[in-house]
Amino acid sequence: MAERVHPHDSPPPAPAPDAEKPVPQPGTYVIHVPKDQVYRVPPPENARRYKNLAGSRNRRPPCCLCLCWFLALTAIVLVLVAVAAGIFYLVVKPESPNYSVNAIAIRGLNLTTATSSSSILTVSPELYVTVRADNPNDKIGIHYQKDSSVEIYYTDVKLCNGALPAFYQPSNNVTVFRTALKGTRIELSSRVKSSLVEAQTRGNIQLELKIRAPVKIKVGSVKTWTITGKVDCDLTVDKLTANAKIISNECDYGVDLW
Repeated sequence: MAERVHPHDSPPPAPAPDAEKPVPQPGTYVIHVPKDQVYRVPPPENARRYKNLAGSRNRRPPCCLCLCWFLALTAIVLVLVAVAAGIFYLVVKPESPNYSVNAIAIRGLNLTTATSSSSILTVSPELYVTVRADNPNDKIGIHYQKDSSVEIYYTDVKLCNGALPAFYQPSNNVTVFRTALKGTRIELSSRVKSSLVEAQTRGNIQLELKIRAPVKIKVGSVKTWTITGKVDCDLTVDKLTANAKIISNECDYGVDLW
């Protein structure tokens, strides 16, 4: 009987040689670096320079500190002034004085001879104005200083001017004073002359009274600096004579503090 011959197991296959790694070709490469690393992580050779630059940015210059202090002090002063003004208003309760024109006498404005509308009329008017000043305040007096001015206008033409007397008006007081206003060789154009003649014919002549008076306000024993009181009155009279009557009278009051 023939023997069976068993072939030996074939040896395992030899492992395949490793694939060769690709060798990069020489050339230019683009490397992407995160943005935060570019700005926040400087290279070692620039680290000290970066540190000094960052420190100088964090330090405020002296001018900024001075400006901050100035703004803070200004704010404090404004708050204190506002508080003082509020206390003054609550304690003193100031009220504006009231003014009115009680009477007016006009001379030197005779228009009966001005019949021609082509010629210029030259006049030298005199006006006597009686003004009533009412100070309703309980704790405030008014010192009327020198160098005041009182002017009378018709439209845009100044007819005459004068001044108020200097006097002191105590609290809760009504003072009536009469002032003389004069104009010298005032030229009235044909338009103004015709308008005046027509207004007098209607018995409705509109005049404007302007008063500018330097005054000092007195509260107790304390006086303010000199301020300018302004009174503007719109007057309507029936005629331009010594016995003129006031038809309407409206006055506004204001001040210039400086």
